[in-house]
Amino acid sequence: MTDGTTWVFGYGSLIWNPGFPVARHEIARLSGWHRSFCMRSIHHRGTEADPGLVLALDALEGAHCDGVAFAVAPGAEDETLAYLRERELVSSAYLETRQKVALRGGQIVQALTYVIDPDHAQYCGGLALEQQARIIARATGGRGPNSEYLYNTARHLDELGIADEDLTWLSARVQALNGGPEAEVQ
Repeated sequence: MTDGTTWVFGYGSLIWNPGFPVARHEIARLSGWHRSFCMRSIHHRGTEADPGLVLALDALEGAHCDGVAFAVAPGAEDETLAYLRERELVSSAYLETRQKVALRGGQIVQALTYVIDPDHAQYCGGLALEQQARIIARATGGRGPNSEYLYNTARHLDELGIADEDLTWLSARVQALNGGPEAEVQ
């Protein structure tokens, strides 16, 4: 962040729906964390009565998460921060942090990064993939079916050349559980 650029690290829905003005984006790697369906969604992709699952960054020694670093458009920093706080901190299960991420070109930047609070009631790390698939296949929240969130994230990671074996497996399994083709969301 030496040049004054505000960076945001996306690993889930921010990849395909940042929702803020972006000056540029690059594939990036965050070390010490992994992408995981470890957060119960009681708002966007599930309800309190029937929670879904959303991705979060869960700390894990030796792990890494490949995602996208977004440079916020100059002049839009304050509105972007306000927007992200409203979007990501709706239930305080995420913690707002600044993390060092390595851009694919080798540059290291500090990026605003939302990670899971492992002490929060919505944290559910360690669920077996089959259990995750069954939850995702049935849950629906204010922003639609949980499966759409999974399919969109997996598809966009694939388009960016970012491998995530768990999401690939989950996409195929949820599709099989729901008995139909992947849902398309714009």
